[in-house]
Amino acid sequence: MMIYKTYYDSPVGKLFVASDGENIIGLCIEGQKYYLNKLEKEGILENDLPIFDKTRKWLDSYFKQEKPKISELSLAPEGNIFRQCVWEFLCEIPYGETTTYGVLATQVAKKLNKSSMSAQAIGNAVGHNPISIIIPCHRVVGKNGNLTGYAGGIDKKIKLLKHEGININKFFIPNIKVKYKKEKIE
Repeated sequence: MMIYKTYYDSPVGKLFVASDGENIIGLCIEGQKYYLNKLEKEGILENDLPIFDKTRKWLDSYFKQEKPKISELSLAPEGNIFRQCVWEFLCEIPYGETTTYGVLATQVAKKLNKSSMSAQAIGNAVGHNPISIIIPCHRVVGKNGNLTGYAGGIDKKIKLLKHEGININKFFIPNIKVKYKKEKIE
């Protein structure tokens, strides 16, 4: 499979976007924890693919707070059945809203006909989401308002949540245990 790549300058940093020529297979923020190095190294720089044009328009719309629909893009993230299931549920989290790892665990367990599912397993799948921002893993928080679990970094998660109009004062960064003050989040 040929892999094509392009870059997009966003308010949260430079984004790397990968495609198989028809679908988006990867999108990550430069420097994020699970950066798609292999796709970037193997990818052929190609800025003029129709799927990249659509993705740039989608991202432009998102960053203008126009709430574009995920279904406007053709996405093909690679992952096992469990991860695919988690990513499908991520796509159902509405713009400007959050959910918890526990809620996702309940939803995924039900869909996969399991009696239960650990929030940690969900966190692992969320953290390995290969199409950041578009598949909105930044909208998942801990059950007590903990802002853990964003491969792009907590600072980027905060920016994305604020961008979507989410009141972040009810959340906290894990090891700090102090509620945010508006002036501390920029």
